Amino acid sequence: MAGDTSAPPAGGPTPSDRIDSTRPHSARVWDYWLGGKDNYEVDRELGEQIAQANPHVVAMVRADRTFMRRSVAFLAGQGVRQFLDIGTGLPTEPNVHQVAQDVVPDARVVYADNDPVVLAHARALLNSAPSGVTAYLDADLREPGRILAEASRTLDLGEPVAITLMSLMHFVTDAGDARAILWRLLDAVPPGSWLAFTHATAELGGPQVREAFRMWNENAVQKARPRDHDEVLALIDGLELVEPGLVTPTQWRPDGEREPCEVPMWAGVARKP
Repeated sequence: MAGDTSAPPAGGPTPSDRIDSTRPHSARVWDYWLGGKDNYEVDRELGEQIAQANPHVVAMVRADRTFMRRSVAFLAGQGVRQFLDIGTGLPTEPNVHQVAQDVVPDARVVYADNDPVVLAHARALLNSAPSGVTAYLDADLREPGRILAEASRTLDLGEPVAITLMSLMHFVTDAGDARAILWRLLDAVPPGSWLAFTHATAELGGPQVREAFRMWNENAVQKARPRDHDEVLALIDGLELVEPGLVTPTQWRPDGEREPCEVPMWAGVARKP
């Protein structure tokens, strides 16, 4: 396949051996909210319960997806040619490499996720443009050193890299751990690199959002901790946010798509000085 540098790892347990279909998983519930089919009954049940408790949730995941497209297109337009997308989730077109390579055909993109369901579909993430490169890592955000070591086989970490963390950091519940992981990644890339991210919050949307997080944490494998505006700013302190700053995804440089004005999530794009 043109542009491929990596395939799902061989040897050891297959993705299907590692899939636990008895408990909801974030990537599969997210897939259900996006209208996908790569989910199980347990994921659909929790997804529907949360959607009933919190009517914002479907709009939130869709706004997260459109923010990814806008932010990656913006970064590619700034001349970024390398992307490290961590917490990739199930492939939903367009993916990061498709957006980036539409602007910069020779863009190099590394995806990282530790979900066996995502691994089973990783081939869809490796369909690079002929002049570009994509690779997939079966790796956990909590192992930033391993992610960086494996990503360096595809990316030149001496040149600017855009790190994308969409709806991921709220699954690192300790604030100190979240900042340490984030800055382990950022310290490994040079000035002029970027971070594009979204982070769930309970500051917006009222008590329904807090109830949705309670339900999630009682049922899902990966616990989540929403953070308020100041807490998210503390995580990225040291970076330079571009306009319009830390806002809800729908307020970040909207391009005319019809979206709700506000969803319970913060989004931003920041540059490493």
